[in-house]
Amino acid sequence: MTDMPPYLALNDDEDNSGEPDSDSSDFEDDLVLSFDKPRHLEPIKGAEREEHSWRVKEKYKTHCVALVLCLNVGVDPPDVVKTQPCARLECWIDPNSLSPTKALETIGHALQTQYERWQPRARYKQSLDPTSDEIKKLCCSLRRNAKEERVLFHYNGHGVPKPTSQGEIWVFNRAYTQYIPLSMYDLQTWMGAPSLYVYDCSNAGVIVDNFKQFAEQHERDYEMQASAAGATGAAGPAPVCYRNCIQLAACAAGQSLPMSPELPADLFTACLTTPVKMAIKWFVLRTRLRVARADLVDLIDKIPGQVTDRRTMLGELNWIFTAITDTIAWSSLPPDLFQQLFRADLLTASLCRNFLLADRIMRSYNCTPVSSPALPSLARHPLWAAWEHTLDLALAQLPALLERPHHHYRHSPFFRDQLTAFQLWLDLGNWSVSRPPPDQLPMVLQVLLSTLHRVRALQILCRFLSLGAWAVRAVLAVGIFPYMLKLLQASAHDLRASMVYIWAKIIAVDPTCQVDLVNAKGHKYFLSILQDPSVDTEHRTLAAFVLAGIVDNYPAGQEAALQGSMISACLEQLGEGAERAGWRLQQWACIGLGRLWRGWDAARWAGVRDLAHEKLAALLPHPRPEVRAACAFALAAFVSAGAAAPARTDHANALDQQVAVQLAARLRDDASPLVRAEILAALQWMVLIFEQHFIAVYINERVRRSDRESGRGGRAGRVDTGQDALAAARTPPAARAPHALPPALALPAIGFGSVYMKLWGTLCAMAREPHPQLAQMAADIIAYVSNQVDSVGRDVERHPPHSHSGGGSSSLPPSPNTRAPHAHHDSRTLPHMGHRRGKSGLPHTISEDSVAHRDRERDSTSSNSSQSTKKVIVSTQFVEWATAQFARGDASGGAGGPFAAAAGGDGAAGAAAGGAGGAGRAARAPADCESRAHHERVWRRARNRSIRREARALRTAHPPRLETVAFHSRCPLPPAVVLFHPYEQHAALASKENFGIWDWGTAAKLCVGSWRRAWGRITSLAYLNAHHHALLAVASHQGHLAIYRPSGSGMEPALVSAWRALDVRPAPDYRPPSAQPLYSLAQLVTEQFAPADERSASKGMLSDPNMASSAPPSGTLLRWSASRRSLALAGQAATVRLWDAHAELLQADIPTECEAAATSLWRGGRAARVLAGFGDGSVRAWDERAPRATTALRAHAAPVLCAAPRDDAHALVTGAADGEVRVYDARKLARPLHVLRAPAPLAALDVHPRAPLIACGSVNQCISIYDLKGGALNTIKFHEGFMGARIGPVSCLAFHPLRCALGVGSKDSTVSVYVSEARR
Repeated sequence: MTDMPPYLALNDDEDNSGEPDSDSSDFEDDLVLSFDKPRHLEPIKGAEREEHSWRVKEKYKTHCVALVLCLNVGVDPPDVVKTQPCARLECWIDPNSLSPTKALETIGHALQTQYERWQPRARYKQSLDPTSDEIKKLCCSLRRNAKEERVLFHYNGHGVPKPTSQGEIWVFNRAYTQYIPLSMYDLQTWMGAPSLYVYDCSNAGVIVDNFKQFAEQHERDYEMQASAAGATGAAGPAPVCYRNCIQLAACAAGQSLPMSPELPADLFTACLTTPVKMAIKWFVLRTRLRVARADLVDLIDKIPGQVTDRRTMLGELNWIFTAITDTIAWSSLPPDLFQQLFRADLLTASLCRNFLLADRIMRSYNCTPVSSPALPSLARHPLWAAWEHTLDLALAQLPALLERPHHHYRHSPFFRDQLTAFQLWLDLGNWSVSRPPPDQLPMVLQVLLSTLHRVRALQILCRFLSLGAWAVRAVLAVGIFPYMLKLLQASAHDLRASMVYIWAKIIAVDPTCQVDLVNAKGHKYFLSILQDPSVDTEHRTLAAFVLAGIVDNYPAGQEAALQGSMISACLEQLGEGAERAGWRLQQWACIGLGRLWRGWDAARWAGVRDLAHEKLAALLPHPRPEVRAACAFALAAFVSAGAAAPARTDHANALDQQVAVQLAARLRDDASPLVRAEILAALQWMVLIFEQHFIAVYINERVRRSDRESGRGGRAGRVDTGQDALAAARTPPAARAPHALPPALALPAIGFGSVYMKLWGTLCAMAREPHPQLAQMAADIIAYVSNQVDSVGRDVERHPPHSHSGGGSSSLPPSPNTRAPHAHHDSRTLPHMGHRRGKSGLPHTISEDSVAHRDRERDSTSSNSSQSTKKVIVSTQFVEWATAQFARGDASGGAGGPFAAAAGGDGAAGAAAGGAGGAGRAARAPADCESRAHHERVWRRARNRSIRREARALRTAHPPRLETVAFHSRCPLPPAVVLFHPYEQHAALASKENFGIWDWGTAAKLCVGSWRRAWGRITSLAYLNAHHHALLAVASHQGHLAIYRPSGSGMEPALVSAWRALDVRPAPDYRPPSAQPLYSLAQLVTEQFAPADERSASKGMLSDPNMASSAPPSGTLLRWSASRRSLALAGQAATVRLWDAHAELLQADIPTECEAAATSLWRGGRAARVLAGFGDGSVRAWDERAPRATTALRAHAAPVLCAAPRDDAHALVTGAADGEVRVYDARKLARPLHVLRAPAPLAALDVHPRAPLIACGSVNQCISIYDLKGGALNTIKFHEGFMGARIGPVSCLAFHPLRCALGVGSKDSTVSVYVSEARR
């Protein structure tokens, strides 16, 4: 974040206080945020594929050119009256200087030479003063040679009459005594389509007007011929579409060509074929120059250099002219029209660019060039001024260059200035998709042709591409793609940084470019970068991203990458020598491997030879969820590639089982839904490949469950929760009579300890996950097996097997290595992979028939004929989402954005990771210091600091009396947990089935969230990121944990993440209570008016430790540490479990060394301390970094409700359910300093972290408040008001962490907030 304003930074003594604070490190503004990465803020799905329009749909090359000259030198046409003097030059040749025949041949040769400058590979044919038959023969011949390509027809009619009103052009008879009209209808027939017509004659617009009419007549004739041929059964003529024909005409209908003697007679042709020379000549004629010389016009023909040599004056001028006209067209024309005319063909694009110059010049002589498709007049485009400025600077040097041959030409600053303008657009522009790209974008393409400015141009282009996918599409539309393909052949090291970034952006936006890359062997370029250890991590990350795009669902790319040793190159990034490699590089290396293996068994075995599956498995505990998800994706592709193999082997089966067990074992320790979804997607392939084995497991479990239920005979007992996932599935016909299965339905022998049993238990456990998407994925996989069993049962009922059937099954789906069970086979126990019985509900002492003792005489490849045709059960879009993350733009847009990687930073690689979140600190600010978000952050920081300053004063203040009700409301159910937000005036409440957030200052309900009953009752809440936009963590007694993002607008909070965070031990002696409420009105009245001995007896039962087993099971306790970014959970479990919120991994399991359940939990302070109280009355303290308890107290005889230190007072407060509260000196725990007795039995107890207050909530409808010395401050028994009612039995209470406020929930479904000050 930017520095605080002076008026907020002054007098800030927050960090100057020397007083210790037990949890002050958790209340700061510079704490790193958790669960705020893009994977938490948006759905994990890829961007919608768009149809890219930058590729020319109909790309025709001009292979044949017909040059038709009707000059009839020496004879003027009868309908033209020429001025004297008049324009005479044809192709810059004076016909009168030569004999008529020689002049005609010379002009024809000169015209062909001028065209060859633009397309030297085309086939040119001249027709000089032709007849109609000669034109027919010429056109038909060129069409046969061109086939489906474009044919150019150039017509010069300066020696014949103007075209007729019907669009007829004129030619000669054989004796040159008559002008013969040539119908455009006939010319269309001979030329065919696609074609390009150039008309350099007067009244040329009439030809364009009639062309469309004749084209429509051709279509009608074709339809008539096709219908006639269909009636007779003969083959009709091939259709010809004239819509792809392009026409360029010198003037409109009724106009005559200019006759000024200063101009050439073929002014239109001169503009099209020699644009630079014509532009300079026209510029000299109409402009006052820097160097005024009379012979300057004559010097134009002596401009040094070649058009194709950009180092010379003529070549550079042509280069600049091409860039300017291309930019004018790109910025003015619709994209489709621009692609059709300026990107389809080299010669067509050159003529269309030069047509813009012809339009500018000829309009100054009252001629309006016409085109089809019609182009708008761009004669007044502002870029023409830049062209004239360039000409002015060049002509100023021309005399000196011609007079002194050794004089060096000073190159034009045009491209340098255009790059500077582009850079200013990036530096000072306002980023918006609606804002058009800069006009200098096409200039970059021309700059890439020069090595002088190439590096700078690529760097600026990288900055532009970092603005988002719209910028990439704009660059592709302007035509950069072929340039970038050619630059892949360059070996300059200074280009690699920009090249790899640009290609990564292109592949992210348009994955179809993989075809062009493979065809151009561009994958070798990126493989060399990935394999080069001298290249920095960021650029190797981008290279891995491009390679992952090349092999994505493209067999040719997969084969090329495999031959280029992509597997070993990617594995090197994961090996031991890659400790310094960034996690993003490892992520995309894993994704690249997964895409390479997908659907290709040969690539999978190439990976096996390199031990790829073992090296990937080592990344499963990686601290970055994106890397773990990418690793799981790669291993899923590794397993699925084997499903498409034509034959299965024992080695392949063993590999798949090994990978599946390793993946399943990670589900217990991983909290990221991103990773667990990928693991479930991988485990589905085990179900698809070994389908028969899972069917056998399913049937066995259904049989075992039905036997257990029937054997129980209705006796009360605890239901095995491990079969919950199976309860929804119908009992299959095959399982109704398991012992009567026909021999045709013999299934594989599934022994105890089987891999398939473990995987099935994992799937059943995942089906009970609190994350809805993950639970649904697991349920879909289970339902698939259930449906297969049902289909088999229906087949058996429809086709009963015969008694003499063999051991093989013809109705079950095939599975690898299916064997009939043999009772005499030995078995061995597979290693236990850390599975939890309570989670899966399956015994973990099982054993299966050994693979080593299988029947080797059976063919193990009988089962995969249909594996490749199996449909995927579940799918994820993590990889597509990661790709879409990189395609997005950078908000900063400047040099510090994603271009930082192309220049040597790490911003672009961060975007390539698909999780460009960085550290996630709340202190970071947007670039705009005047934005609303920035001001909100500044205000929030000042507010938080003010609240903390007031909280520090509570340590020395006199203990207040909390008796004023600031908030009172009724809830649908009795509240079980109450929690205050540290800074906002919010209170989170939870009952067993829902939770919500109230504004306790205005009594407004902000949001309410639902909680599924199957997840257990809510027992704990915690606020995360309280100093920013807070998240709410909710824990249940079954160990489930869910994190929500409150909406604050009455909507249901959004789920951020959820997982099973604690393995809760079952309570074997617990019996659920009856359905009646725990505290009914009758019970309360009876207890209140009962004799003293009965009340004492009931209290004794509650306080008797021997009766603890009859109490309901303890709930899960949750505590959040913002400074350490970790969650601590304890409860009916053997450990205190710590979860790393940044890595979303299990951080540590601290053994409690106590059989009783944890009933209170505290953590905080700058030291890594954890305190827990237990149901047996003991209190233990740990350092999170050490496994053994540092302190153990046997303090109470009843369950401990609270154990909290007060470091500022060097005190430790513990309280139990029997009403005994002890205050210890934390420096000497031998005996308590103070012991007080609160009205028992207690339901809740809390210690204020700053004020010297202890609150005790009793079941006997009272709240007692004491100070740290044991002195009673006040007791709350009644609600406020005259004749206030008695408060209900207390169910929960909690102090505000920074204010003097107490929240209390009661069994009568009410909640109240008590404060010390008078109510406003």
